[in-house]
Amino acid sequence: MKRFVVTLACAGLAVAISSVMAQSSSVAEKAQELREMAVNLFQPIPGSVTEVRGQAISQPQITLGKALYFDPRLSRSQTISCNSCHNLGTAGVDNASKSIGHNWQRGDRNSPTVLNAVFNAAQFWDGRAADLKEQAKGPLVNPVEMNSTEELVESTLRSIPGYADMFRQAFPSDPQPVTFDNAARAIEAFETTLITPNSKFDQFLQGSDTAMNAQELQGLSLFMEEGCITCHTGVNLGGQTFFPFGLINKPHPSILPTEDTGRAGVTKQAEDDYFFRVAPLRNIALTAPYFHSGQIWDLSEAVSVMSDAQLGQKLSPEDVGAITSFLGTLTGDQPKVEYPLLPPSSGSTPRPD
Repeated sequence: MKRFVVTLACAGLAVAISSVMAQSSSVAEKAQELREMAVNLFQPIPGSVTEVRGQAISQPQITLGKALYFDPRLSRSQTISCNSCHNLGTAGVDNASKSIGHNWQRGDRNSPTVLNAVFNAAQFWDGRAADLKEQAKGPLVNPVEMNSTEELVESTLRSIPGYADMFRQAFPSDPQPVTFDNAARAIEAFETTLITPNSKFDQFLQGSDTAMNAQELQGLSLFMEEGCITCHTGVNLGGQTFFPFGLINKPHPSILPTEDTGRAGVTKQAEDDYFFRVAPLRNIALTAPYFHSGQIWDLSEAVSVMSDAQLGQKLSPEDVGAITSFLGTLTGDQPKVEYPLLPPSSGSTPRPD
């Protein structure tokens, strides 16, 4: 019921937006009118994140987490790191339909971006992780991804003297700071720094009438008017709720594989069949291919697929182009991350398998 109430509310807002836009006579007027509506639906990316789950984030935790994020020794083969699938040089993704993991196995879904992931209400396409700490643990022990274990991660980290010092600084009150849980907490701390503020859209929300051009403003108008805001709102323009992919029309099985039932695999409830976490749209122009199946490489094609599958509408090429242009304004300043110097292994460090 809640989903339909949200849909009806957004439909009412779309009517209001359409009425206002019809009366707009200039780009400046349109920008102001759109902003008055947009600020009720979206928020700009903040300049920083200082806490998670009510806990302050310290610089030693961030420094440790950065090293762990890039360290392939956390994987059983010692060749795969977090950065392998969430490459910070390519907007936090690997630009592959399915990521390659342990022994050249391919994962089941497209890897979502780690950028701005701290703003999501849940992690993974099916929302099985409540936060970034829980998410960080998943790939480490997944046999298709890094194929390690909690015990192997801990024994590896404890065998590296440099990490012992870094963990003590990051978690000074813990009698045994080098733990699997603390490693995940540190990775989470680092990932809270991977945010992309100052996009053209953020500048627009904060009052600039010149940040977006006429086509981009038209795309924003259509984005709200056509009903995309039913799912894509908030600071991350998504990532907060779960909706069925194919709400109106089922996409082709290559885009929506029948064997992947999404959220139902977590809840074990048939009513959640083909529900997926709404994709965040920040930096979407940089993170092809699209959808959990990773089968669409062109952003304008993804817009067309979504308008048909979720809204039951066939948008004109001009409208698709305008919405695609608007989505390009969601690209923010990319985090500048210097590759860390990792502490060396010792004679007792487990060998790669």
